[in-house]
Amino acid sequence: MQEHPLLSGRYRARFIGILFLVCFLNLADRTVFSVVAPMMRVELKLSDTQIGMLQGLAFALLYGGLGIPVGWLAERCSRVRIIAIATAFWSAATALSGMATSFGTMLLTRVGVGTGEAGFTAPTSSLVADHFPRERRASAMSLIMLGLPIGAMVGALLAGIIAQHWGWRAVFFCFGVPGLMVACATWFGLTEPPRGLVDGAGAARSEPPPLSVVLSHVWNTASLRWIIIGGSICSIGIQGVAQFMVLYFVRSFDMPIRSAAALFGILSGLSLAVGLVLGAFGTDKASSRDPRWWVLAPAVALVLTTAAFVAGFRSGTINMAVVLIGLGCLGAMIHYGPTVGLIQNLTPVNMRSSASAVFAMLYALAGTGIGPTFVGFFSDRIAASAFAQQGYGALCRPGAVAPGMVDACAAASRSGLVGALSLCVLAYAVAAVFYVLASRTLREDLKAG
Repeated sequence: MQEHPLLSGRYRARFIGILFLVCFLNLADRTVFSVVAPMMRVELKLSDTQIGMLQGLAFALLYGGLGIPVGWLAERCSRVRIIAIATAFWSAATALSGMATSFGTMLLTRVGVGTGEAGFTAPTSSLVADHFPRERRASAMSLIMLGLPIGAMVGALLAGIIAQHWGWRAVFFCFGVPGLMVACATWFGLTEPPRGLVDGAGAARSEPPPLSVVLSHVWNTASLRWIIIGGSICSIGIQGVAQFMVLYFVRSFDMPIRSAAALFGILSGLSLAVGLVLGAFGTDKASSRDPRWWVLAPAVALVLTTAAFVAGFRSGTINMAVVLIGLGCLGAMIHYGPTVGLIQNLTPVNMRSSASAVFAMLYALAGTGIGPTFVGFFSDRIAASAFAQQGYGALCRPGAVAPGMVDACAAASRSGLVGALSLCVLAYAVAAVFYVLASRTLREDLKAG
């Protein structure tokens, strides 16, 4: 029997390559914001709370809210076209971010970026499930998702250089324009496959069920329910840390922005990439003996991640901080490949996009919506408590620090950010509990599916 052309090795390689580039830009466009945040903070006179809102809540407003509608659309329309249009939209919004003149205008552009990026996760997960068999989905998804840490690394490195020479506004233009070219490559380079292509499943030809049926399936499949909740809670720690890491290095060790951005990019990029690959390929191999390793390995990693981050943030030396935070970044991504793969494995063919959309929505609302906003809010509050006198907000305004208060304001802001980050990463330990809960019924749920 002749192999379907969309299942050939050559097409699968092109499929992974193009979606890798989309994924690369997906996080690069977010990472550059965190790199230039210290410069924007001064020019636009933004508080840590406002920075957190721009990186978190503003982005997540439509990113999370549109997840389920996008999933519904992906069950009925071309997923390739959805990804291409979404990539073009968020890339244009990224470029427009370089024209912002206030908190309000920057808020609008970040909402635009979130709107576009809502169109990536659900269609991509569903396409992977159509091109790869059950035992290879976590691995295939991890290769695409390598774009996340590499995008973070390259984005941070380039953003630091561009910002130093041409200012923070040029950074957004330089990252927005290439996205339009990648959108074209997606539109013309990929082909929409038949639903359930690799499975040969009859369910692929059935009508997609209503959202209520999808939600019922997610909730009533115990392991699937706990996996989605656990993965979503992980996102709180991931996004909260990522969006404030450059500021952490600047405040804690008096590093120039370019150096802090480069360190953040290399540290997070390499560590997250190793964690992503280790989590996907390692758990795929271990699960061949016992499928519970798909969730038990992430649980163990997340507990160790919590300890590494807390110790790293409170370390008094840059070398120890880099080692511990790097280990934390590595452990933080071990859950992702198994999580995305299991969502597909535990879901019927005709509702995979919608199930992925449910996860994407919760992941965004929990992580992107709560994480950076949480860190920014508590950073300001803890800093105010650590300040030696009343009036932290008035005396330590960004770009307008009161005379004689520079050192006191710097010390307070440093304490505030360290305290907020240490609180935020406790989310990983909470998430570990839910992965353990998933292990109790995973084998039975996989057999039933």
